[in-house]
Amino acid sequence: ELRRLAVGKLPDYMIPSAFVTLDALPLTPNGKLDHNALPDPDPSRVPAGRPPRNHREAVLCRLYGELLGVEQVGIDDNFFALGGHSLLATRLTSRIRTELGAELTVRAVFQAPTVADLCAQLATARPARPALRPASRPAMIPLSYAQRRLWFLNRLEGPSATYNITGALRLRGPLDRQAMAAAINDVIARHEPLRTVFLDLAGEPYQQVLDIEEARLDLEVTDPGPGELAAALYQGANHVFDLAALRPPFWATLFVAGPDEHVLMLVGHHICGDGWSSAPLLRDIGRAYQARSRGRVPDWEPLPVQYVDYTLWQAELLGDADDPGSVLAGQLAFWAKELAGAPQCLPLPADRPRPAFATYRGDAVPLAVDAELHARLADLARKTGATLFMVLHAALAVLLSRWGAGLDIPVGSPLAGRTDEALDDLVGFFVNTVVLRTDLSGDPSFRQLLGRVRERALAVLENQDAPFELVVEHLNPERSPSRNPLFQVMLTLQNNAPVPTDMLPGLSAEMEATYTAAAKVDLALTLSEGFGPDGRPAGLDGDLAYALDLFDRATAEALSDGLVRVLGAVAGAPDVPVSRVAVLAGGEREALLELGRGLPAVSGAALVPDLFTGTAAAEPGLTALVCGGTRVSFGELAGRVNRVARWLIGAGAGPGDPVVVALPRSADSIVALLGVLAAGAMYVPVDLSYPADRVRFMLA
Repeated sequence: ELRRLAVGKLPDYMIPSAFVTLDALPLTPNGKLDHNALPDPDPSRVPAGRPPRNHREAVLCRLYGELLGVEQVGIDDNFFALGGHSLLATRLTSRIRTELGAELTVRAVFQAPTVADLCAQLATARPARPALRPASRPAMIPLSYAQRRLWFLNRLEGPSATYNITGALRLRGPLDRQAMAAAINDVIARHEPLRTVFLDLAGEPYQQVLDIEEARLDLEVTDPGPGELAAALYQGANHVFDLAALRPPFWATLFVAGPDEHVLMLVGHHICGDGWSSAPLLRDIGRAYQARSRGRVPDWEPLPVQYVDYTLWQAELLGDADDPGSVLAGQLAFWAKELAGAPQCLPLPADRPRPAFATYRGDAVPLAVDAELHARLADLARKTGATLFMVLHAALAVLLSRWGAGLDIPVGSPLAGRTDEALDDLVGFFVNTVVLRTDLSGDPSFRQLLGRVRERALAVLENQDAPFELVVEHLNPERSPSRNPLFQVMLTLQNNAPVPTDMLPGLSAEMEATYTAAAKVDLALTLSEGFGPDGRPAGLDGDLAYALDLFDRATAEALSDGLVRVLGAVAGAPDVPVSRVAVLAGGEREALLELGRGLPAVSGAALVPDLFTGTAAAEPGLTALVCGGTRVSFGELAGRVNRVARWLIGAGAGPGDPVVVALPRSADSIVALLGVLAAGAMYVPVDLSYPADRVRFMLA
């Protein structure tokens, strides 16, 4: 048995003929396999390329191949050159933890991406952290950190479709409806989150896993009628779950779309699943349907763990935030430093003021990148030691900055959160959200900016275990029901496991688009990569979702088009300063220039006060400022600005002196800013709605 376990981890060419008896196995004094004492591979049996020289390199070659879908990997092959990205690097560290008992960071994979270099990192790696295993369950099972936040929001805001996860599969061919209904219940029995309800005792939530008989789902079969399927899918995707109800928040319907044609729609609340869950969910439905359509019960391997085991393991792994030596305390300290001084609310180019309470109503505009640009972006990522996601993130930061969002751009991004191999095939809510902060100060080139983005992203990946909910609680930013805390823009590059569509006997299946009219944040960019049969980039497709509270569709379309323009510019000239990256289309640029042609030219002026004074002298009656119902001419504005400037000079303000301007957005604030500049000083805007400590820090 020991021999079987040992050689089962090795490719054929690494199995020496000496492994015949247990006595021939090289063991350490405590009876474990001695990796370093394994003999070199038989040269006559190794594949082409520089082969592995020891057991650890052989394991890494195999893991690279399995994760990247590559048949043959040599020790000089680069993980990212073979198609790796951050998510796969996280999965690689999980597999290394399981198979080699070593704890490597994602940063280590980026810094040592070849098998040979990564194997050298193993020599100094820490022992693997405790593995995820089935746990003893308490009488009241707590919620995971992520579940707890959604439960709280559901109680605070009331039931809604904002946090729905939806999927629809168009099925063509003779469908056995009874077999499909049985298959769905088989999957509900297999994955506990699909039969979990959420209760509370004196305000403290806990979860309860129902028996399958209590959770059994009756598959609805509905014929929406000609031309009504799209509306029915939209209504289904926006199904409202009440987490206070004693029913699992999971729902399934079979829509009749024509003769021998159906659409299977599955909708669940985010508390019971995430994007990654789609693949194991549909794969298991396919396996169960195959069995049920043949009159059998599905015979599948039991899952290694369930979501409850993860919940208990996560709490044990992270430890107590008050314990300085715990994982959680260390990562919260990182986030406190990483996000110190970050903008509380990003100044986005909104079409209307932010309401006091977000309605979460949203819409989306499409965004597409062609295959040629996709290939150039992937090449830029490869040459700079970055990933495509990092390139997209840097380009998004450039776009937002050039649209007036400033030089400090925080963007949220979801991470799969499946940092243990045992979680790969589970349905459940594992995703965690991190904040990626981009510094555009100093007008770097895009290549330099990408280096900054890469370094910060790697630091974030090393601290991705701290739940976003606890980060928010620890940092305690200014809270507002009008916006998301810590970030208002989200970026997602979908690189989850592909959803299987060929698992139903006698049926052809394809994914059907569904849409929920919900906007969790102000702007959310979601993209997916396409690849051709030869594995080459075939383009990026996705959309830019936007909050209707803030944006018109035209603005969202301009942002979407602008991002594609930025991507094209930086792919062609990554060493150009980001301030010179083309953001506007020709028509937009001409429209702005046409507005400027209505103003008189002021020759020789280089400073804002000179430009303003010259215009006021030439056209005093021209409207200079509009604020609500107030309209101020250049002449009137100049008089007010001069009075402020004289007062400041009399108070001692002059060149180089900072003058605090603590005024709300108004006509007076513009007068104050221009008055400070006219006095030769510099203005320091201070928002008094910031936390008192932040205001004191800025004043100091």
